[in-house]
Amino acid sequence: MTDPAIKPSAGQGAENLLFLTDEQIRGGIEAFFFAYRAFTSDPDAILEGLDYGRAHHRALHFIARKPGLTVSDLLDILGVTKQSLNRVLRTLLKDGLVESRIGQRDRRERQLFLSVPGTELEQQLSKAQRARVRAAYRAAGPQAVAGFRQVLEAMMDEAGARRFREMRSGEAAE
Repeated sequence: MTDPAIKPSAGQGAENLLFLTDEQIRGGIEAFFFAYRAFTSDPDAILEGLDYGRAHHRALHFIARKPGLTVSDLLDILGVTKQSLNRVLRTLLKDGLVESRIGQRDRRERQLFLSVPGTELEQQLSKAQRARVRAAYRAAGPQAVAGFRQVLEAMMDEAGARRFREMRSGEAAE
């Protein structure tokens, strides 16, 4: 499923992809847009029926990935305002999807955990996304997956890259 707009012509090597035209870059941006739209479509349909949005989904995702995550850490990961996150967390707490517990190291901190219904909803939301990513990775092959990962990491700002590495390193320890 190679885009002919970025495929090197005969006699050209892959190194020439480092010098894409603006039109080829626009094609890549459009590919991101349509991929993201497809990636979020299944969870969006579920969330719409529950009166939740993507911000709720992101919060559920990261709390599921790191049980005990503090509100401060979640703010840092999501890069949103306190007011915005408070609105989302208040709803998730009120609806019994997230639990807030006093911090074990610092009693002023609030650690976040998914409840059983929260875990079930998060799994339902991510199931279709995992299937979509798994199918795309299989179709593209290991070399393309590694390259795609490099592109994504290169696009991250330093704070996002740092948080991403932290999340990945914690995964290896588990």
